[in-house]
Amino acid sequence: MTINNKPMPRIRQPAVYIMTNKKNGTLYTGVTSHLQKRAYDHQQGTSKGFASRYHCRLLVWYEIYDRMEDAIAREKQLKAGSRAKKVALIQAMNPNWEDLYAELGFL
Repeated sequence: MTINNKPMPRIRQPAVYIMTNKKNGTLYTGVTSHLQKRAYDHQQGTSKGFASRYHCRLLVWYEIYDRMEDAIAREKQLKAGSRAKKVALIQAMNPNWEDLYAELGFL
């Protein structure tokens, strides 16, 4: 996979993330072993399902983990929690709900 004709780095690191379609919009919570690739797939609309259906293409929050088991446990915790708790996490990390994709380091 390439971005701007440059190969995408293959950085594998477990992560939990939240995507949205706009500030205070629909939220999608996910887990992945490759956040850069997964966020790119969401932005391109190639990920089918809920996130694609609701155009959740902005990466607004994430946490990095050493072990996939910990990331999965955190994702389950977030999905079981309220929307208000997810919004509070986003507000603490990213009060303007900016797309954090560029922050991932390869643009």
